[in-house]
Amino acid sequence: MVSFGGLARKIFGSSNDRRVRGFNPRVQAINALETELSGLSDEALRGRTEEFRQQIAQGRSVDDLLVPAFATAREGAKRILGMRHFDVQLVGGMVLHEGSIAEMRTGEGKTLVATLPVYLNALEGKGVHVVTVNDYLARRDAEWMAKLYGFLGLSTGIIVHGLSDEERRAAYACDVTYGTNNELGFDYLRDNMKYERAQMVQRGHHYAIVDEVDSILVDEARTPLIISGPLDDKSDLYIAVDKFMPSMEAEDVEVDEKQRTAIFTEEGTEKIENLLREAGLLKGDSLYDIENVAIVHHVNNALKAHRLFQRDKDYIVRNGEIVIIDEFTGRMMPGRRYSEGLHQALEAKEHVQVQPENQTLASITFQNYFRMYKKLSGMTGTASTEAEEFANIYNLDVVEVPTNLPVQRLDDDDEVYRTVEEKYRAIVREIRAANEKNQPILVGTTSIEKSELLADRLRKDGIQTFQVLNARHHEQEASIVAQAGTPGAITIATNMAGRGTDIQLGGNADMRIAQELGSMEPGPERDAREQAIRDDIKRLKEVALQAGGLYVLATERHESRRIDNQLRGRSGRQGDPGRSKFFLSLQDDLMRIFGSDRMDTMLQRLGLKEDEAIIHPWINKALEKAQKKVEARNFDMRKNVLKYDDVMNDQRKVVFEQRIEMMESEDVGEVVAEMRNEVIDDLVTKHIPETAYAEQWDIEGLTEGVRKHLNLDLPIAAWAAEEGIAEDDIRARITEAADAAAQARAERFGPDVLSYVEKNILLQTLDHLWREHLVNLDHLRSAVGLRGYAQRDPLNEYKGEAFEMFQAMLGNLREVVTGQMMRVELVRQAADTPPPAAPQMFGEHLDPNTGENEFGDREIYQGDGDLTLVRPDETQVVAPEERDPNDPATWGRVGRNELCPCGSGKKYKHCHGTFA
Repeated sequence: MVSFGGLARKIFGSSNDRRVRGFNPRVQAINALETELSGLSDEALRGRTEEFRQQIAQGRSVDDLLVPAFATAREGAKRILGMRHFDVQLVGGMVLHEGSIAEMRTGEGKTLVATLPVYLNALEGKGVHVVTVNDYLARRDAEWMAKLYGFLGLSTGIIVHGLSDEERRAAYACDVTYGTNNELGFDYLRDNMKYERAQMVQRGHHYAIVDEVDSILVDEARTPLIISGPLDDKSDLYIAVDKFMPSMEAEDVEVDEKQRTAIFTEEGTEKIENLLREAGLLKGDSLYDIENVAIVHHVNNALKAHRLFQRDKDYIVRNGEIVIIDEFTGRMMPGRRYSEGLHQALEAKEHVQVQPENQTLASITFQNYFRMYKKLSGMTGTASTEAEEFANIYNLDVVEVPTNLPVQRLDDDDEVYRTVEEKYRAIVREIRAANEKNQPILVGTTSIEKSELLADRLRKDGIQTFQVLNARHHEQEASIVAQAGTPGAITIATNMAGRGTDIQLGGNADMRIAQELGSMEPGPERDAREQAIRDDIKRLKEVALQAGGLYVLATERHESRRIDNQLRGRSGRQGDPGRSKFFLSLQDDLMRIFGSDRMDTMLQRLGLKEDEAIIHPWINKALEKAQKKVEARNFDMRKNVLKYDDVMNDQRKVVFEQRIEMMESEDVGEVVAEMRNEVIDDLVTKHIPETAYAEQWDIEGLTEGVRKHLNLDLPIAAWAAEEGIAEDDIRARITEAADAAAQARAERFGPDVLSYVEKNILLQTLDHLWREHLVNLDHLRSAVGLRGYAQRDPLNEYKGEAFEMFQAMLGNLREVVTGQMMRVELVRQAADTPPPAAPQMFGEHLDPNTGENEFGDREIYQGDGDLTLVRPDETQVVAPEERDPNDPATWGRVGRNELCPCGSGKKYKHCHGTFA
């Protein structure tokens, strides 16, 4: 029985079909221009770019120019790249131009599709960013498409790791800029730590096309980008708080080992408050007052260290360091540290050297970075399963673009075995059968470990010729993927997202030519060899086609349907035949989590024999439901992370906008004067309340406040004793004295020098307080989670207190800037000194799956515009007696607060550990 909705779709088509049909009139209009444009000379075709720019300058929009611009870009691609956009690729280009996601199958030419909206939107001269998942693809795509853009009169830049600020600035100034999501995000954060507008490298966020949009905006977006730097040494505070923990008794603490949480009971809270108060560490009456956020963080970490972490189970102490033990493998993980102060709390507990924390200098989620673009679009082979997330978070629609040729791939039902061993036996049998008939086969696994396990099984079973793809060597991966379609090829891969290279049946001619002919000089001999390779590829393609095309064999279901679809989509490109099949066992993670025990009992009762599989469409549907549940849970987690980051993002925008405004201002004297007046208002209001009588005025406190914040010793007590004086009179006299002192300072040193120093004090103070504020927000977030137990919404609590803390930060900014400006002694040479160097920085983006920093080694920003990859030899701890004072190569890793091994008597951080 067909539902009404199903009947309507049959008659009118789905909403996606209707939207795609809506592009047809413009596709026909572009096709109609083809004959005319093909008759133009190269010069005349290139000249159209300048004509379009003039039309935009005269008020026409890029939407008005879509048809002629797309037609021009297509004609250029035919001449320069030897590739003509199909009609469906024109549709894909229009979807991208509209600011939507184009879901296009693997092999449909997404890289070429992007050239159409890139060319059209670059005509505005505001810059178009094409975002890819790794440096290799950014460089490859930019170099490939720069030929087309250059022919049409556009400049192309590339942003990859290791560029100087000048190189980055030049790349962003181009009409089209290719770069990775990490590099673009880091550049934005670094720009907002500069001290002059001219030092910034980005010029705005006009339009971005994100390649592999699901990978970047969903998978990678689970963790934020962070730039961190060394924090002031707080080892004394960790040690002081740790001393209170042994006195906590069982009734003072609630421990939940399953959830890995430890919190104080009411009695425990009272006890710890008294101990902190006696030690002079508590401000105000309650531990949970807003000014004690940092102390709460230290106390909670100390409690976790004592109650949740066991020595020799969760960690060991070796050579004076805490070494984490991996809970799954039982292996030691030297060099890894717990974050947010927990590692320092363990060091204090075990009485070893407490290493200083890294402080977050700046951070942003990919969600909030990419939402800054005025127009955002993306392309991928698999987005429809995450359509709700794209719509909710990025306001992006997903449009499925039809394939150029009908899909011929056969998608078989899953085969489910009872045990992993049975499943692997079936997989090896299937691989052998496909290999014997010369069918290329791509085997998908869910982890590096499982791909190595399968490789070992194949070797034991006598199958020796295969490739394992699981590293992050992108150039090498691309060449392996390119040849995975040759007859009889066996390729084992962990994740086929974002490889950026097609699996072409018979192999990839261009890659083979590049590999085999390399640097061979052009000439008749090279041409003959090239033609021979192309002929061989054609022959091999026929063999692969006769064998049934590419066979995608998956060894497990991923928790996301999208990842499974990415793997499946590698087969059946451009109308080729193909096949896909998933082999599962009841012991697989996904099956185990969703109640395979009951299914195992049922299958045994039904008499399922060893090495027999159950195959039924119902199982596919049940698994899909399980995957949907996991996807929904992951979406909720990402949404929750974003809700908290949105609070910080609002504050980040205000601070970054203010910084840019200050940098662009030639004179910030008015801002400084306004701050000074507000400080005076606050002081008078605090010590002379509006409704108070004269005898209730705190004249002593006001005199001290004026001395502290304004560096003025004024006879306020004498003024207050005058008959009939009001608080407004006192405020006016203080303001007059402060203005006179500031004016005298300005006259003494001249306006240029004063303006320079005002701007630098303002920016440096703002940066310092913003960083402290970020640390406090991190601490606050970990503290508000506990308020759920008191039936209070942690997010609302976080919003309210984060706002109060932000207001307090701005008040503190006014006081610190005013205090410094009223005391600063200026020197005439200051105007010629360079702007302050950027602080030491480490880049960090954690891989959402492994938890490891994608940047591996520490990345240190040295202030000259370069992010230099530093690979210190301090990879392991060396016992002090084994270190040669005269040979730093023998020192291994040295704690920053240890005495320097050279024997100078200084701490390492002040001696050999000092960074240039």
